[in-house]
This record gives sequence, structure tokens and C-alpha cells, in this order.
Amino acid sequence: MDTPMNTRTVPASPLSGLIRIYADLEQRLSSADWLPGAALLAARLWLAKFFFFSGLTKLASWTTTIALFSDEYKVPVLPPEIAALMATAAELSLPVLLVLGLLTRFAAAGLFVMTTVIAVFVYPDAPENVYILLLSAVLVATGSGRFGADYWIARKA
Repeated sequence: MDTPMNTRTVPASPLSGLIRIYADLEQRLSSADWLPGAALLAARLWLAKFFFFSGLTKLASWTTTIALFSDEYKVPVLPPEIAALMATAAELSLPVLLVLGLLTRFAAAGLFVMTTVIAVFVYPDAPENVYILLLSAVLVATGSGRFGADYWIARKA
């Protein structure tokens, strides 16, 4: 078989190979309908752990907790005892809702408000406030995702 003399094979560039690999990965991830739910589950679990352990720490030494709310936290308007009780109750109950994916938007909104108070009045320079606010806002906007009770309750309704 004769081949024309002016036909040349141009080798594929390494970049075109990477683009092909990326396009394949993007297509596979886009069709993975479980992935957004898994990401929301991870966000819910991270927030729940963060706040639940904080609530347990407050319960471990209530005298110290009241002292912190009196001397260091100084939440405006509320007496330290009431602020400590409200924060502890929120930190122990809202994470349970997040883990279950039940009333996710409500729970995330509660943690968003509490973190906003902390970011404005208590620890304005703490970088974790930004992460907590962002993750809480995502959960308020999206809900639990497919790995939460909210998703399955809505499907049954």
C-alpha cells in the first residue's frame, strides 16, 4: 500500500492528553449524582463536630463557662447566664439536626446567626468564623442533600 509523501503524523502534545483526561474526569464527576450530597454531608458533619464538642466543653465546667461569658465573651444585651445557656443549648441540639440532615436549613441558620454574633462581638479576627459562615450559608441555601432526612421527607411529600 502506497502512502502519499506529503502526509505527516503530528504527535499529540502532552497538553492535549491532559485535556482529554480532565474532560473524562469532568464528565464522570458530572454524572455522579451522589457527589453533591456527599459534599453536603461532609459539611454537615464538620460543622456538627465543631459545635457539639464546643457545647460539651461548656457543659464540662459550667462555672468556667459562666466566667467566660461574663469576662471574655461579653455578648451584648443578654446576661452572661442566659447567653451561656442559649449557646450551649444551640451547640448541643443543632449539630444533632445537622448529622441527621433534619431541619438542616433551620439548624444551619441558627449556627450562622450564632457565629455572626461571635465574629462581630467576641472573636472578630478568628479565621474559622469565615469557614463556619460559608459552610452554614451553603447548607441554608441547599439543605441537607440526598444523604439527609430532609431530602427523603421531601421526596415522600
